Amino acid sequence: MLQIILGNKRYSSWSMRPYLALAHTGAPFEEQVIPLFEEGYKTRIHEQVPSGLVPALRDGDRLIWDSLAICEYLAERFPEAGLWPADDGARAHARSISCEMHAGFLALRREMPMNLHRSRPGQGRTDAALADIERVTAIWTDCLQRYGGPFLFGGFSIADCMYAPVVTRFLTYCVEVDDACRGYMDAIMAFPPMIAWHQAARAEPWTIAQYEE
Repeated sequence: MLQIILGNKRYSSWSMRPYLALAHTGAPFEEQVIPLFEEGYKTRIHEQVPSGLVPALRDGDRLIWDSLAICEYLAERFPEAGLWPADDGARAHARSISCEMHAGFLALRREMPMNLHRSRPGQGRTDAALADIERVTAIWTDCLQRYGGPFLFGGFSIADCMYAPVVTRFLTYCVEVDDACRGYMDAIMAFPPMIAWHQAARAEPWTIAQYEE
């Protein structure tokens, strides 16, 4: 049985990404949620993951950590799930924008942290965060025009896993987007694994004070 080790679903954008990929494969799996910033949480994570960070994936005696590495592993483990586009050009494009998200958009992450239970219209709009928003929407617009939607490369892919937490941020902070980007956001929010994630987040008993201020 596959097991995915996650942080709080309310806040952990990096945990959301491989969870969506794993759920999309249709393979059975177990979840372990380690509440972040609770007493002893670092020890609990280190006992299972050498990096001391979540998420991580167990597959038998294999342990894979880092969100994008887990997604890549799942794409190879379950090729029938189509987690990367079949066309090699589209696949290279999808990998490029996924790596861009993995490595960048630091201002957006810092100024608009993920919190699925809050509405914070107008907050976080520093110049750097606005520049990140402009780049994200440019990526979405380009992909939707090239590949026709409803997801970035037509069907659901790892690229959508990487940008799904940004969709939640745009909703939390009431970021205005055009109709095409709004349609993409609607598709992400209607994706069944995303609905399941939100339902589980609502049921969590934990909060992190620094993200609730």
